[in-house]
Amino acid sequence: MVKRQETEARLKDCCVKDGFWSYFQELVSDVVIPYQEKILRDEIPGIEKSHAIENFRIAAGKAEGEFYGAVFQDSDLAKWLEAAAYSLQNKRDEELERRVDDVIDLIGGAQQEDGYVNTYFTIKEPEHRWQNLLDCHELYCAGHMIEAAVAYYESTGKDKFLNIMRRMADHIDRRFGPDKTRGIPGHEEIELALLRLYRATGEQRYLELSRYFIDERGTQPNYFQVEMKERSWTFWSTEAGDGTYNQSHVPVREQDKAVGHSVRAMYLYTAMADMAGETGDESLYRACLRLWENVTGRQMYVTGGIGSTVHGEAFTKDYDLPNDTVYAETCASIGLVFFTRKMLELKPSGKFADVMERCLFNGVLSGMQHDGKRFFYVNPLEVIPGLSGEQKEYKHVIPKRPQWYACACCPPNEARLLESIGKYAWGEGSDTIYSHMFLGGSYRSEMCGGMLIETESGYPWNGSVKYTVHPQENGASCTLAVHIPGWCEKYRLLVNGTEALSAEGTTAEAETAAKAADVFREDGYCYIRREWKDGDTVQVDLQMEARRVYADSAVRENQGRVCLMRGPVVYCLEQEDNGGQLWQLRIPENAQISAAEEQDPVLGRYVSLNIEGARCLSGGSLYTGERPVPSAWKIKAVPYYLWGNRSEGGMQVWTLEG
Repeated sequence: MVKRQETEARLKDCCVKDGFWSYFQELVSDVVIPYQEKILRDEIPGIEKSHAIENFRIAAGKAEGEFYGAVFQDSDLAKWLEAAAYSLQNKRDEELERRVDDVIDLIGGAQQEDGYVNTYFTIKEPEHRWQNLLDCHELYCAGHMIEAAVAYYESTGKDKFLNIMRRMADHIDRRFGPDKTRGIPGHEEIELALLRLYRATGEQRYLELSRYFIDERGTQPNYFQVEMKERSWTFWSTEAGDGTYNQSHVPVREQDKAVGHSVRAMYLYTAMADMAGETGDESLYRACLRLWENVTGRQMYVTGGIGSTVHGEAFTKDYDLPNDTVYAETCASIGLVFFTRKMLELKPSGKFADVMERCLFNGVLSGMQHDGKRFFYVNPLEVIPGLSGEQKEYKHVIPKRPQWYACACCPPNEARLLESIGKYAWGEGSDTIYSHMFLGGSYRSEMCGGMLIETESGYPWNGSVKYTVHPQENGASCTLAVHIPGWCEKYRLLVNGTEALSAEGTTAEAETAAKAADVFREDGYCYIRREWKDGDTVQVDLQMEARRVYADSAVRENQGRVCLMRGPVVYCLEQEDNGGQLWQLRIPENAQISAAEEQDPVLGRYVSLNIEGARCLSGGSLYTGERPVPSAWKIKAVPYYLWGNRSEGGMQVWTLEG
């Protein structure tokens, strides 16, 4: 039977003081959260109107007016509230807490007598509650509100919001389930939220309701086809389809390939993995493993982006990974982080930690401008001036981040993930503390009678990471497991200054130290088990070199092309540094790639890659018998997550080699 081997860290035990991630956490707390709040309050003219808070004021009887926005508009506010909760956990802010409490009062005021909370149906169509689960996102909005309520309770200890959403969860539980009204969400989210609520309250009914929504999905007759026949009104859809779009085509335990809307899929798979760990459901775990392998082995971009088509924001076919018409929604990469983190809990494995790292440093961070005030929904791997954002098939591939969206799911999703990064960096097993990613700062564990681990990290720009251990009592015995990224071919691990493990073999001295420290490597982690003394150190030195990465030969778009990476960071070429028509550039097979640390007023501190490359130009004829002539050209690559922060222009991740 599958057993949850570790759990994510409690955010309150993590203190982030990191040369890389602290910038983003401070940006979110100081800039992004206040900026997004102003948008949610409609206080910034000239950008997409939100009306999310005003909808709650109307529903609570505090204002008059009409509902405005998407049917899922409540979820934008919910994700912002969750981000604010994590921000308050990281840095106390009495004024922000007061404003959040005011919003919570509005939500409570908008709650109906039976516990129902949803501004669209309360204001606009109360007679159609729960009649269109396919399109109308009632369970999705409830899920995000539940997640926010749990986060705020865990952050502040205040239970008003938690109790509001418990009433909503109870309302849902009275309606849906075995021997009740049949139903499943069109957009998954409630499943994982109910599991969070179960752990926060200990109420078994919430776990069982989550299990019902998971188990009922894909059973016959197809719920959405039945629902469409029985109701007398439509919202978006005129037919239910075969269920692939919302992963209801077959029962979840029979699914082995990621299909349909990529964000919905990630939220479902996250709940499935969480449920497998909570209940020991082996068949559910095996399904999760098959789905994770399909996503990351056949349908994931090098940046950690998923969902390759704009049509339905969806997966397509294995190895169909176009660079210029890609979708790769920011929320989908965030969802893959959620899913992968739950898989790590079931089996701490380097392959899971590697994907989580890939997403965080690339496909997630690229979704936000470096100043925190613009956001990408779509994350392309190639931008072509004159086509991207203009021609029909490229309309969605905009070359500049907008300030906001009518459908603004990604910006607050980005904020809530970055503010809770500590939960993804650390984990705990029965006798093991896991460091899944290098994160400067400190982590306090209850293991070994209480242990504080301080981390100094220059990652991702250099590969030196040092852990200093402070047990509550000297001689406390437990294991520290440190993830060694899969990209790293050469590394050294030192215990109290003496080499204990090395990727290139060990010396006799190192073997003696390893034996004394009980140090070994397994499945992507270095395990150090010892009786810890105050001030003991573990140091990891990773050899950080620029490297070339190639796509599987089944990915037709990238044959003959190379991607540059250094550490976990994917690089791209921008027109700003390399001139226009980037497709003319070539990276010779034998060209040396040098790294240079830079400090840019817009991009901040980063490491660039520089190559003695070539630009190939042909004559003036559209077609000719003459080969293009290469000329020397200095090529500069910058981290992908930073693209689009300077002048507008072309960009590409994959460059022709030769």
